[in-house]
Amino acid sequence: MARKPSDPAGGLDDAAAAPQPKPADPREKIVAALMDLLAVRRWNDVGLSDVASASGVSLAELRGLFPSKGAILAGFVRQVDLDVLAHDVKDMADEPVRERLFDVLMRRFEALRDHREALRSVRDGLRADPLGAASMNQVAVSSMQWMLAAAGVQEAGPVGTARAQGLVLVLARVFETFLNDPDEGLARTMKALDAELRRAESLARRADDFGRLTAPFREAFERVLGRGGRRDKDDDVATAA
Repeated sequence: MARKPSDPAGGLDDAAAAPQPKPADPREKIVAALMDLLAVRRWNDVGLSDVASASGVSLAELRGLFPSKGAILAGFVRQVDLDVLAHDVKDMADEPVRERLFDVLMRRFEALRDHREALRSVRDGLRADPLGAASMNQVAVSSMQWMLAAAGVQEAGPVGTARAQGLVLVLARVFETFLNDPDEGLARTMKALDAELRRAESLARRADDFGRLTAPFREAFERVLGRGGRRDKDDDVATAA
């Protein structure tokens, strides 16, 4: 086989010397395709074959990467999580919890800003799909656990899960304002989020106060139940004898 002649400068030719672009992540292409389709079509009108065609992959490839359309949407949520988590929030370590959560969640809304039409389609579609909505709620709770961690708030265990579910409800109350916020800086969204976080903070304080007030009664009740349980056992033993 004839050797390819070298260029006059004795170096590699331009094509070989130029850095070759890395192939795009097919998962990212699929997620982007779904969001682009949802920006102009209803949730129920977008099928898996539509997503495969728009992203340039086969149905077999799509199935190998995502088990469902909901899973692709969950992939979008994961991308937003990563975008928020990439920001350094160490400078807010001394701020109150509410301020830290406000900063983290506003970064999230900013990351979602260019996808509002697609998110409107998702919202409308899930309103008529209770099972799909329940599944996405689990995705949202997991996402909010990461947001809690980013804000330096404990997210593990039942209490952490309850906090995450509470944040899901906070975002749900702000979501409509966000979708219709005409301000480029999302001023209305900021105001609504601040109000909802203050409301959630107030409710949390009331719950803590109620817990402290009722703790002695709960402990006394548990002691009574404990003694009652032992007494019943002793009576059974005596009867058997």
